[in-house]
Amino acid sequence: MEFHIHAQPEDISRYVFCPGHQNRAKRIADHFQDIKLVHDDRGIVVYSGLYNGIFMTSCGTGMGGPAVGIALEELANLGADTFVRVGSCGVFQPGQQPGDIVISTGTFRSGGTSHAYLPLAFPAVPTFEVLRELVRSAETLELPYITGVGIAGDAFYAPNKSGSNRDMLVNANIVSAEMESDALYIIGQYRHWRTGAIYTSDGSDTETKPEWGFEQYHNGEGNCIKIALEAMLSIAQHDSA
Repeated sequence: MEFHIHAQPEDISRYVFCPGHQNRAKRIADHFQDIKLVHDDRGIVVYSGLYNGIFMTSCGTGMGGPAVGIALEELANLGADTFVRVGSCGVFQPGQQPGDIVISTGTFRSGGTSHAYLPLAFPAVPTFEVLRELVRSAETLELPYITGVGIAGDAFYAPNKSGSNRDMLVNANIVSAEMESDALYIIGQYRHWRTGAIYTSDGSDTETKPEWGFEQYHNGEGNCIKIALEAMLSIAQHDSA
């Protein structure tokens, strides 16, 4: 029994979706057969079930690097080793709109949790195998997407966010901003897990979460989930081949 996640190893798959939002974890799990609520306490919700015959887990970790770090460490202790973050993100580039899909190729580390594992000079990048399957799944499903580097930090209201100069980020072609991928990638690298991330834009380069973009965002989130599910299925099938 883990300190925060009260589950047994048989309750947890090696294949885990790890959105920050608990409702998104449920939306992912709604695609499972024989869905089971495994845990719901201290802001962490965990569901498990079958997707096309493969046992999978969906965990809403809560926001930020500290929360995702706790959840993933405990899920790994229960047998998980492959994590796909299905998140939302802000955007920087002209033309990006609510509902756009971003497949992450790396993260500018602006949070604090990952520094406890590896020094700042160490790159925060997904596992290539997971990144490849996310891209393949998007193309197979004929869903539009972009790939690119984002920024992740865990001090949402910090008055002076380190490294968050907007002009610099725009010029560097940063395509997403969220709060968990830096910790996900670095902890995964340190612990030898497979990791990847896909996001839905919740705004444009000029507006954050506009009311006019809610429907586009909701549809984009659904498409992100479809891509992630098919990518994880492909990974599992390769593992069993």
